[in-house]
Amino acid sequence: MTSRHLVLPVAIGLWVSTLIVAGGFSAVSAETTVGGTSAAPIGSPPQEMDRSPVDLAISPDGQWIVTINETSDSASLIRVADRTVVNEISIGQHPANLAFTPDGEFVLVTCAWAGTVQVLQISRDRLHLVRTIPVGMRPCGIAVSANSSKAYVGLVASGEVAEIDWQRGVVERRFHVGDWPRYLTLSNDASRLAVGLAGQSEIAVIDVASGENLYGEPLSGGINLGQMLTSADGTYAYFPWMVYRTNPINVRNIRLGWVLASRIGRVRLDGPAYREAVSLDVPGIAVADSHDLVISDDGKRIVASSSGTHELLVYRLPDLPFIAEGGPGDLIDPQLQYDPERFHRIEVGGRPMGMAIQRDPASGNQMVYVANYLANSVQVVEVVADDVAISSVVAEIPLGGPAKKTLARTGMEIFYDAKRSLDQWYSCHSCHPGGGSNSRVMDTFNDGTEMTFKTVLPLQNVTKTSPWTWHGWQDDLSDAMHRSIVSSMQGTAPESRDKEALVAFLETLDHPPNPYRLADGSLSESAMRGQDVFRSPKAACTDCHSGPLLTDGQIHDVDTGSKSDHYQGYNTPSLLGTYAKVRWLHHGRAKSLEDVVTDWHSPEKVNGTGPLSESEAADLVEYLKSL
Repeated sequence: MTSRHLVLPVAIGLWVSTLIVAGGFSAVSAETTVGGTSAAPIGSPPQEMDRSPVDLAISPDGQWIVTINETSDSASLIRVADRTVVNEISIGQHPANLAFTPDGEFVLVTCAWAGTVQVLQISRDRLHLVRTIPVGMRPCGIAVSANSSKAYVGLVASGEVAEIDWQRGVVERRFHVGDWPRYLTLSNDASRLAVGLAGQSEIAVIDVASGENLYGEPLSGGINLGQMLTSADGTYAYFPWMVYRTNPINVRNIRLGWVLASRIGRVRLDGPAYREAVSLDVPGIAVADSHDLVISDDGKRIVASSSGTHELLVYRLPDLPFIAEGGPGDLIDPQLQYDPERFHRIEVGGRPMGMAIQRDPASGNQMVYVANYLANSVQVVEVVADDVAISSVVAEIPLGGPAKKTLARTGMEIFYDAKRSLDQWYSCHSCHPGGGSNSRVMDTFNDGTEMTFKTVLPLQNVTKTSPWTWHGWQDDLSDAMHRSIVSSMQGTAPESRDKEALVAFLETLDHPPNPYRLADGSLSESAMRGQDVFRSPKAACTDCHSGPLLTDGQIHDVDTGSKSDHYQGYNTPSLLGTYAKVRWLHHGRAKSLEDVVTDWHSPEKVNGTGPLSESEAADLVEYLKSL
């Protein structure tokens, strides 16, 4: 595919390229040339900004790597031959996932906060934006068909998958799949789609033609499902995830894998069968927050990125002891633990996230390219040479970033660091993925009582919403950070500077733009009627949920307590971002907002007024989704 640049001369020798016409596509780019030297593209982030690469992909011809950088809202282009960043452009807010089209001509990028899929093209050693496809509802994972111009996008906020035609730039249909479809993968013939439903602890296998759910494989206690990968023969969909067990948080239970544990699983794409899994955790030096998987081209090795413990995990795949019913056990199979040819760990530091693998043409060895979020870099890791497992970080490609870390960035490192917990079993992120909430009710032992399960409160705006915890007994945020590490995580007491850094990081957390608002940010007609219901004496929601963050910061007893609670009454939670949850109220028994307003927290139960009519309840739900 060819391209043609239109160059416009302007004063002081600045040349700005603003239009590319490529194969019938209209592309927007921006590149400056000062004194004949190519500089950074107009609109690209400043060099001193953290990049935080979250994912990457290698072009089918092996010549290019594209990374997407979450905190700088940008994409970087790396030439593989000399491992050099040659270009970077700004893209939509919070890029989440990317994939090359089968012909290697284009790159499709989901931008979660922008609600878009962006189509990029590589031309003349530059990335160019070809078009933007609005999809809404917080797009995350993307899977591209190998035999058509179709791609499939998980829409986390609505529980749907969107089918797009990336050549025409349109959404062709949407079908409901379940809660929080973050990542997905297509069968080789593009007839079936495996979707990780992080909000309901399940892998769903979908018939692409009809959009119907063919079968589901439950993951008991499953949270934080990672990226998905189809095997070369198309038989399996592989994925990493964590398991939460409903046992008291103490040293014994943590070390036995009875609180949080890590797994690699697989489900069949050719028909229903019990999911198979292997345990990853080594006694005393566990694994946490596995995010992505890659398989070598000969099918002999599978590599997982363990973002919480800053390492890659390399396994010999053909004899990996996957167990279905009755398994896989709580800790790593001893056959793996003591055989470095079957399992070994590669320390890479930072926060390894998305990966890609290819055979190095010069040496013939397998190279894994790693998007290292906290290192602001792409790492090149040699994992196999002549069928012998090795462990070597052979290069690091910096993407840009500040010379000195901010206090908030240090707090981010602590937040994502599982080594802060007992034997590195889990991090703050494990329970608060991305600073938000997860899909389970959990016993954090924070209030000193065992087996008092509560939903995990999201942390956005947490520095502005004192007091803290569901019972509101904590009025010092620094102390809350301390207790979270030494009690909930059973870790070593943090230094004062660590707690300051954590609070500084929490101050940076904010909610994404609400996908249930209209394009201009306004309310729908139904939501406006719901706002009136919300403020009415009948619903009386504003008695507790008031102010800009929709909380009065007070403790209320609304008769939903438990005899096992050490404290009485509950702290009014903020309602901002409530659409993003899958469980509501402290006990999590409300599985929908309809359940909240018509049953568990209905006006007649909370304040003694009459029940809402069907239309009032529906409008109130629409308003709550828009907050």
